[in-house]
Amino acid sequence: MERQLKQFFEFLENEKKLSDNTLQSYKRDLKQFRKFVEMYSLHYNKVSEDDINLYIKELQESGKKPSSISRAIASIRSFYQYALKRKKVKRDPTANVKSPKIEKRVPSVLTAKEVELLLDQPKDIDLKGTRDKAMLEFAYATGMRVTEIISLNIDDVNLEEGYVNCTVGNKQRTIPLGNMALKALKEYIEEARDILIKDEEQNALFVNVNGGRLTRQGFWKIIKYYKEQAHITKDITPHVLRHSFATHLLQNGADLKAIQTMLGHSDISSTQVYMQFQNGGLKDIYKKAHPRA
Repeated sequence: MERQLKQFFEFLENEKKLSDNTLQSYKRDLKQFRKFVEMYSLHYNKVSEDDINLYIKELQESGKKPSSISRAIASIRSFYQYALKRKKVKRDPTANVKSPKIEKRVPSVLTAKEVELLLDQPKDIDLKGTRDKAMLEFAYATGMRVTEIISLNIDDVNLEEGYVNCTVGNKQRTIPLGNMALKALKEYIEEARDILIKDEEQNALFVNVNGGRLTRQGFWKIIKYYKEQAHITKDITPHVLRHSFATHLLQNGADLKAIQTMLGHSDISSTQVYMQFQNGGLKDIYKKAHPRA
C-alpha cells in the first residue's frame, strides 16, 4: 500500500497540480487510513465497504468532527478511484459509503462599519504600518484566502490595470482591485517593500519585517492586533474578511456567478451560503417604512 500511496501522491502533485496545503491534507488522511489497514492486517485491495464503515465508526469514537471524517472519506475515495483506473483494485469500497451530515454554519461577517473601523487602524507612518494597511485593504478588496495571499508574487499584481492574478494548482482567476486597495498597495510597493526586502531576488508580494515571505501565522497575528486596536468584539480571521467581501458584494447587487468566480469556488452551492444575507437591507427598509411592520 505504501508504494501505491507514493504513486498517488506523485500523481496529485505532478499531474493534478494540487496546492501544497491540499496535498498535505491527502497525505494526513491516507497515512492515518493506512495505519488502520495495517492494524487490522488488511490488504488495501481487499478492503470492503464494511471495513470503511468500521473506520468511520473509529474516527467518530475518537472525537473527529463530521467535516474531518467527510474529508477523510473523500481522500480515501480519490485514492481508490485512482487505483481502480490503474487496475490495482477491482472495486472502490467507498462507492456506496455516505459521508456524515455536516451542518452548514452561518459565516461570521463584519458590518460595513466594522470593516471600515478595522481598515482604518494601520497608519502609514512607518514601513510596517504601510504594509499592514495595504495587506488588510487587499484582503477585503479581493476576498482571497490567506494561503493565496501569502503565496502571491509581485508580478501577480497589475497596478496599471488594477487587478491581481491568483493561481492555485492549475487554476487561475483574475480579481479586480478597488481604488482604496490600489492606492494602499501602490504606496506599500513604492515606499515600503523595497526597504523591507533584504534580498533583491525576493519575489513575494507581502513580506515580513525581516524581508522574507509573510507566513499564515504572521497574517493572523496582524489581523488580531488591529482587531484589538479597533475594540471589535467579534472574532476576526482572514476568512471572516473573505466572508465579508462576498456578503457585501451580494448586498450591493453583485451577481452570484461573478462572486463565485472571484472567490474561486468550483461549485456555485458553496457561494449560495451568502444568499441568506442578501435581503437584510430590504428587511430593514420594510420595518422602518411599512406602517404595519
